[in-house]
Amino acid sequence: MLVAAAVCPCPPLLVPEVAAGAAAELDAARAACADALGVLAAARPDRLVVVGPAEQEGSGAHPQGARGSFRGFGVDLDVRLGPAGDPSADGRELPPSLAVAAWLLQRTDWADAPIEGLGVGEPLAPERCIEVGREIGARAARTALLVMGDASACRTLKAPGYLDERALPFDAEVARALGAADWAALVALDTELAYELKVSGRAPWQVLAGAAEGADLTGTLLYEDAPYGVGYLVAAWS
Repeated sequence: MLVAAAVCPCPPLLVPEVAAGAAAELDAARAACADALGVLAAARPDRLVVVGPAEQEGSGAHPQGARGSFRGFGVDLDVRLGPAGDPSADGRELPPSLAVAAWLLQRTDWADAPIEGLGVGEPLAPERCIEVGREIGARAARTALLVMGDASACRTLKAPGYLDERALPFDAEVARALGAADWAALVALDTELAYELKVSGRAPWQVLAGAAEGADLTGTLLYEDAPYGVGYLVAAWS
């Protein structure tokens, strides 16, 4: 049963050591993420599932204690997904989105419930995303979700995907859906358009939608901006 969810962006720039001199530019986003994680903690879940976009090699389950690193971004910084757990957790490295989630959780000293990670590939079909979410939501334990993912990367001329006039309305609809805990609207997202706009959060958001079916949750949009031409959204459902 899903009792709470937090939705956060996943740029490595959220980590101040990675952002370096530009770190202050995302202070408001970091604060909003901390507030969203506070909603999860207040729900007193029996377990936390962290879902984020991943390349093929990073997709699938990642156990509690799995390690991630920001060395690929030029920073000698390692993270762990919650406290040490499965002895095999030192094997496959967390994808960047789950490494950012692990960093956020470490900042909040999360230790209230067991944690598991799930990397989902961008091409994962909506039907499969919904199915995965339903499986998560159907378990008897009180479950919280931390859902990582960015909106479009086409909001400005200097954005990674250049300027696309479709990006702003797409992001606005996602923001509305997240703020209203409208899981049906997340199910209905245009998969092809999301791909064209370089949206990394589409699949994780649709996993959330599947988990939220039948749950009586309300949403709050805590942050919405595109400081680097990429849409960053933070929301909490409880």
